[in-house]
Amino acid sequence: MRMKLNKSSQLALVAASSLLAATLVTACSQITQTLTVDFVYVASSKAAGAQSYGEINVFEIDSESGHMRQIPASPFPSAGRNPVAETVSADNEDLFVANQDDNTIVQFVIGNDGKLYPKDTENSQGIYPLAIAANKANLFMLDTYQPLPTCSTAEPCSGSIGVFPLTTATSTVPVTMQTGLPINSCDGLEYVPLTLSGAAASDIVVPTGLNILADGSALYVTAYDSTANTGYVYGYLIGSASCTVNGQSATITTLTPVPGSPFAVGVHPSAVGSDKSSSYVYVTDYAKAQVLAYSVAPATASNHGELTQLSGSPYPAGNQPSAIVVNQQYPYVYVTNSLDATISAYQASNGALTSLGTYGTGLQPVAIGIDPSTARFLYTANYLGNNVTAYELSPTTGTLVSSQYSPYSSNDQPTAVAAIPHNGTGGGVQQ
Repeated sequence: MRMKLNKSSQLALVAASSLLAATLVTACSQITQTLTVDFVYVASSKAAGAQSYGEINVFEIDSESGHMRQIPASPFPSAGRNPVAETVSADNEDLFVANQDDNTIVQFVIGNDGKLYPKDTENSQGIYPLAIAANKANLFMLDTYQPLPTCSTAEPCSGSIGVFPLTTATSTVPVTMQTGLPINSCDGLEYVPLTLSGAAASDIVVPTGLNILADGSALYVTAYDSTANTGYVYGYLIGSASCTVNGQSATITTLTPVPGSPFAVGVHPSAVGSDKSSSYVYVTDYAKAQVLAYSVAPATASNHGELTQLSGSPYPAGNQPSAIVVNQQYPYVYVTNSLDATISAYQASNGALTSLGTYGTGLQPVAIGIDPSTARFLYTANYLGNNVTAYELSPTTGTLVSSQYSPYSSNDQPTAVAAIPHNGTGGGVQQ
C-alpha cells in the first residue's frame, strides 16, 4: 500500500532532508578541517627514562581557544641528556635538539600528526652546545667552549660557532646534516671562535644567544666578557665559497664579521631576536633589566649588517630578562623575565619599543615562542614551574589574554620551545 502525503507533510520531509544534508556537509568539513593550527615542541632537561634522556612534550594548539593539548604519544625522549635548545628546518619537516651534556645535536623527522622520529645524531663541533638556529642551507650552533683540549668547566675558555650544512630536501630525500666540512676556509677549521682583541684578548667570552636574520644574510651572537663584565653582540655575514675537501670539490659556509663587530652591548646580554624585515635587532640585558634596540645596515650598504643603537634605547624590562621573541606578522615584541615570572610586551614602530604591559607566567620562564601559523598564540617554558604558559595575543593591540586552561603541565625543568604550522586550516581563528 502506498501512502500519500499531504502538502504540509511533504514540506516537513523536504526540510528534514535539507537539515540532514547540511549536517552531513558540516560533519565532512569537521573531518577535513582541523582546529589544530600548530604543533609546539617543549624540551625538558631533567633526566627521565632508562637512559636518563630528557623529554620533548608535543602540544597541539586549538585555534579557537588557544588550548594546548599534548598529543597521545607525548612525551618523546630527546635522545640525549639535558636538552637545552631546539629549532626547526626551513621546510618545517625536521626538529633539531641540542643535548648539552652529551655534546650532541639530534635530528628528528616530524610526522603529519606531530610525532617525532629520530633520524640522525651528530657530535657538536664545540663543547656544551647552548643554542641552535637553522636556515635553508645550514644549522648553526653556539657552543659554550671551543673544542680545545684545555677547555673544561674547571678551566673554561671562550665559546665558538659551529655549522652543519644541510642537504636540500626533495620529495624522496629528507633534510640531512652534513659533517666534516670546514667553515670559512679550506684549512679544516670547523668552528669560529668568539674572540676579543687588544688588552681583552685573553678574556673569556661566554656566549648566550643566537639569531639569524629573516632574509638569511647575517647571524648575531650575544655574549659577555666574564673577566671585564661587559656585553657584546658578534655579527657575521653568511656566505659560501668553493673549496677542495678530501680531494673533492665542495661548497663551504663562510662567516665574515660585519664592520664594527663585536659591538659593545650592555653588561650581560642574554637573548637576541630580529624582525621580519631584517631591519632591527633586539637584545635583552639580564643584568640591567632592559631591552636594547638596534638598526641593521641594509644589504645595499658597504657596512651591511652593522648595528646602530636606536635613539631611546634601551627600554625597561623586568628582572633578569631571559628570552625574547619578535612577532613576524604583527609589530610586537615579547620578553620573558625569569626572576619576576612575567612577560614584558612591547609595540614596535620603526624599531622603537613602547610598553604594552606585563603578564604573568609560571616560575622562571626561560624560553618563549609564537605560533608560526597565525602569529596569534604565545607560549613560555617555565623552568621551575614545570609547565607551559599560553596566551592569545590581539593582532590590533598586542595585548595578551590567557589561553583556556593555561598553564599546561610539562615534564620537569623545560628549557626550550619550537613550533611548526599544522596542515589544517585553522578555521576557528577570529580575525
